[in-house]
Amino acid sequence: MNLQNQHIQDTVNSDIVVRLEKVCKSFGNNQVLRDFSMTLEKGQNIVILGRSGSGKSVLIKCIIGLIKPDSGVIHVLQRNISGIGLHEIDKVRSRIGFLFQSNALYDSMTVRENLEFPLRRHRRQMEEKEVNLLVEKALANVGLPNTADMMPSELSGGMRKRIALARTIILKPEIILYDEPTTGLDPITAREISDLIVELGRKYQTSSIIISHDMNCVKRVAEKIIMLIDGRCYEEGTYEQLRQSGDEAVRKFFEP
Repeated sequence: MNLQNQHIQDTVNSDIVVRLEKVCKSFGNNQVLRDFSMTLEKGQNIVILGRSGSGKSVLIKCIIGLIKPDSGVIHVLQRNISGIGLHEIDKVRSRIGFLFQSNALYDSMTVRENLEFPLRRHRRQMEEKEVNLLVEKALANVGLPNTADMMPSELSGGMRKRIALARTIILKPEIILYDEPTTGLDPITAREISDLIVELGRKYQTSSIIISHDMNCVKRVAEKIIMLIDGRCYEEGTYEQLRQSGDEAVRKFFEP
């Protein structure tokens, strides 16, 4: 199937929100991605699982247009990311949320100001009353309704992660990219964040790509797991399917 026909098919099949076709990316002699292909459907949670340095972060940056692949095609929300200009890429990015591993909250801003920041940038005509309502709703959705006037330094690690998630969902993105969402959290808080990811995904019908080494998180959030090994989509399946794989390269990720 040629790329034009594939684009037509994706446009008709609106359930596909991300499609990568034979994506390659090298840095010098280091080939990070090799003919990597995958699809993400509307409302689906996919975990990208691989060793440190395997190319997971490079993959995410390619999807949002921060890194241009050497070859291959990336379609996000029916747009060919590799074939559009920066202005159009920014329009696509406005429909995507990103939860950073470090949370990336602004230390000099209150919680309210952190949540208002994306609204001020992308919804400049929004009235103050509507901004306040969205902030209140986002905080309620992550279980922290009374924190609007607090500073990030006053919050625990788990609370900061929830605030970062509230900021991510406040624009109601169609896709959310999670970078190690439970790193540095205690087991109970990590489980709560994992459950919140699933709950918010169902509530807002978002599609998610999650990078994680936390196998408890992976088990709770993944509807499908893609194994990124040697730059390729080495194997994919559910948690149980991959846990029972006869391939040692896959199975060792699931060993206690």
